[in-house]
Amino acid sequence: MIKNFPLFFSLCCFVTFTVVSQVDTIPTLVQANKDIPKEIIRSTTDFRERLLADPYRPAYHFCIPEDKGYPFDPNGAFYHNGLYHLMYLYERSGQGFSWGHVSSTDMLHWRRHPDALTPGNGDEGVFSGGAFVDDDGSAVLSYWMLWGAKGIGLAKNSNLLFNTWDKFDNNPVIKSTEWGITDIKNKQEKDIHIGSADPSNIWKKDGRYYMLTGNLLVLRKYGSRGKDLPANMEKPELPKDSLDYQGDRLYLYASDNLKDWNYMHEFYESDRKWTDKTEDNMCPSFLPLPSSPDGGPPSNKHLLLFISHNKGSQYYIGDYKDDRFFPTVHGRMTWKDNAYFAPEALVDGKGRQIMWSWIFDDRPDSVKTYYGWTGTYGLPRSLWLGIDGTLRMRPIKELKALRRNQKILSNITVKSGTEVPLKDLGSELMELEITVEPSTAREYGVKIGMSEDGHEETLVYFDQKNSKLKIDTRKSGLDFGRKIIEEAPLELSEGEPLVLRIFLDKSIIEVYANDKQAIARRIYPTLGGKGISLFSTGGDINVKSAKAWEMIPSNPY
Repeated sequence: MIKNFPLFFSLCCFVTFTVVSQVDTIPTLVQANKDIPKEIIRSTTDFRERLLADPYRPAYHFCIPEDKGYPFDPNGAFYHNGLYHLMYLYERSGQGFSWGHVSSTDMLHWRRHPDALTPGNGDEGVFSGGAFVDDDGSAVLSYWMLWGAKGIGLAKNSNLLFNTWDKFDNNPVIKSTEWGITDIKNKQEKDIHIGSADPSNIWKKDGRYYMLTGNLLVLRKYGSRGKDLPANMEKPELPKDSLDYQGDRLYLYASDNLKDWNYMHEFYESDRKWTDKTEDNMCPSFLPLPSSPDGGPPSNKHLLLFISHNKGSQYYIGDYKDDRFFPTVHGRMTWKDNAYFAPEALVDGKGRQIMWSWIFDDRPDSVKTYYGWTGTYGLPRSLWLGIDGTLRMRPIKELKALRRNQKILSNITVKSGTEVPLKDLGSELMELEITVEPSTAREYGVKIGMSEDGHEETLVYFDQKNSKLKIDTRKSGLDFGRKIIEEAPLELSEGEPLVLRIFLDKSIIEVYANDKQAIARRIYPTLGGKGISLFSTGGDINVKSAKAWEMIPSNPY
């Protein structure tokens, strides 16, 4: 992925962090066969204590263990032998863009592995990609090689614990002719331009391997007059066939041996009824979609997750046949901006499809440097096909293991234009479940993180008139964060109650509604408010139940 080209090309300036320590100079390299200097131990302890005291570092959403998670795309997710493996793109200080690697049995408590991919062996760093487990149990990582006219690289595990990975000798297996673009001739000997960036996960069908590549650079150069290219790159005239390069597109490659890859065709038809001509398709994940949140046999549909850099995470549901994808449903996971970004998914041993996405920090670089870290993922979501053919989503059931101190209130009437406080339910780490019986009220929901002086609060509510789930973060904090009302389409059936599951984790609020919709945003409360109130406008509501749990931290620090 590339979030912003001008900013992205300035990322060569590494962010560093000075821990609170009595030592002026801390060694930067310790040989394995040497004693560890006491300064290293002391500085490591100081840094961990600093992270534990950080008022904004989430406690049960996955965070980067240390360093600069920008970009912080989730990558290379796969499941094997009872373990969930997840990679994360980050800028490792002193080395460059790398893939960190963690594994877990429950997707809550993660063990760190050595970095899976680091600069070297034909590249100067790595960008986003996917993972694939072959029939023999070996795993293959697909990634975008940096910089310039490199292309797509592959790596295979050389250790049964997946602690070490060997890059293919013949990388790039898909070669670029320039940054993120491969020029070829089609069957009519016409020059065409296809993407060689952000590869998807590999999948296998009838003994052949398949992989998708993204179109950001093709779009920017040939579909939009290059207006988004950095100043030092040539901006060509818009070609006559520019329509062939506009909008979100993916390119399908196939191989019989993982080493030799041939371009086949565009994977699906980009349609302006769903996306506009400025949207690209990068960070793709293509997997069968189950018909239940608990997995089981897959449905007859596939799910394509991806981002456009300007509008964030989105998806297609469709039919996969004859080596082509035919979308029937399109949906988004951000609506006002791109704050929920770069989706990555896997299918586990139960047949569940589970995804992660990066939630932007929305803090200035100087502040990130002060805190010494940046990079957080949304909660792992279980995705499945609803009986109406649309996407269903909910947090993985493993999260219930973090609940404690349940409190329940029942049958609360909220008159139109009033608020009803829910005393002693608020916490900076919590899950809140609100069930509201069907009503004619125009808008109703809950305020959380309310300070006593009223200067801070976050609103989560259902706009029934416009059929939208909304989060209002304009007063969520005095300093950082995006001050907007994010809104997602939400249709309730006749007689269907509204069920809101709200997760608060210091600087993150994540909301799920009726397994149909979800919104995740970053907030930075500064006044320490923990007040909660129910509210309604344009009609009375009856809250059948309000359940609250404190959530136990699962991150090590």
